[in-house]
Formats: sequence, structure tokens, C-alpha cells
Amino acid sequence: MTTETPAPTTVSLFSSLAVQAALRDVVLPGFTASTGIRVDVTFDPTTVHLRNIAAGARPDVLTGVSASFEPLIADGIVDGSSVVPIARSGMGIAVGPGQPAPDISSTEALVRALLQARSVAYSRTGASGIFFAGLIERLGIAEQVNERATVVEKGFTAEAIIDGRADLAIQQLSELMFVPEAQIVGPLPDDVQQYTEFSAALGAHAAQSPAAAALLDALGPDSAGEAYVRSGLALP
Repeated sequence: MTTETPAPTTVSLFSSLAVQAALRDVVLPGFTASTGIRVDVTFDPTTVHLRNIAAGARPDVLTGVSASFEPLIADGIVDGSSVVPIARSGMGIAVGPGQPAPDISSTEALVRALLQARSVAYSRTGASGIFFAGLIERLGIAEQVNERATVVEKGFTAEAIIDGRADLAIQQLSELMFVPEAQIVGPLPDDVQQYTEFSAALGAHAAQSPAAAALLDALGPDSAGEAYVRSGLALP
């Protein structure tokens, strides 16, 4: 009589790009090695995950911008009792390898750098791009920046400074660091900086799943905090 080996448990995860480096390189490989649980992960901006969830997708575990969880909890899609803040990130600017770093030490200097750049790369769908679009409106330079901007639908804006499409890339610092050739100029000045908090939670349908609960625990700051900090994030 042949005994079949049971298939390994797999947990689905929708994850924000902000924590991709930490999860891909450290957290998820370590989790699978220690538990035997496979993780079917999709990395995208939170706004893209929300569209897919609205279309019917139901991940077992979700990481994303903390503010996005409230409607998911209200709709019974996310288990509200499971939500845990995992990290936060500020916005920054990067330039291509070997390129001079502009002065962004003050808001006035930042405005000059944005206006002098041949093109500024930012994301259309990510939280960072949505913030930046509002910021240049408030600074009164939206028309000048946007007429030559490199707007990335989703993904890592620093790729546009590596391939020459743009001079400056703006995004969460952790996302800029995901592109190793990019040179980080620094964070935005304090008076125009925005920190985004990211959380993790269980899908309501997976609230009783030990495998999903184990993954959620592995994503928390107590377990993954060192990996988050090394990838440019701050702890909540």
C-alpha cells in the first residue's frame, strides 16, 4: 500500500512594495525554512491590491498602508482583531549612479531640484506617488514638474533613473533602496515629509488558519523588525 505524502501547506499573501525587500530576501525564506509553509506572495502597491480585492481576490494575509484596512474590516474582508502595525517609511529622493546629488535640505532647495531636473519619476498608483502629486500641487509647481515627469504605473521609480528616463526618483525610502544601483540623496525635508505606516492582517476567511496566523506572526516587528530596519524602514 502506497501512502501519499500530503502537499505542503500554502498561504497566500498580498504585500505592499514597501516591505518587498525585507520579505523577499529575509522574512519569507526564513519562515518557509522554519515551518515548511509555502507563501504564494504577490507584491504590488496597496491601491492595486485593493482593486483586486474589490474584484473578488481574498488573500489569507495582507500587508498594506494601515489606513486602507478600515473599509476592509467594515466589509468583513479583513479580521480587524488581527491587525498589527509592522513598519513605517518616509519619502526620499534618489539619483542615478555617479550623478551629482542635488540639495534637498530645505523645502526651497527641494523645489529648485525638482524644477531643474530633466524629469522626475514618481508612481501613479502607490501611496508615495499619490502624496507627491498632492505635494507639488501645494508647492505650486505641479504643471512644471508634470509636463516632463516620468510617471510609472506601478513598481520602483528608481528603475527610471537607472535606464535614463529621469534624473530624480521619488518614492518611499525602502522602495528606492530596493534598486541597488540607485544613490539615495536623502529624505524629504521635515516640513514636507510624510511617514506612511504599514500593517499586516489576516483575511477574515483565514482567521482560524494556524498557517496564516504563523505567517502573520512572522511579519510582525518582533520577528521581522531587524529585516525591516535594514531595508530602510522604521519600526512603528
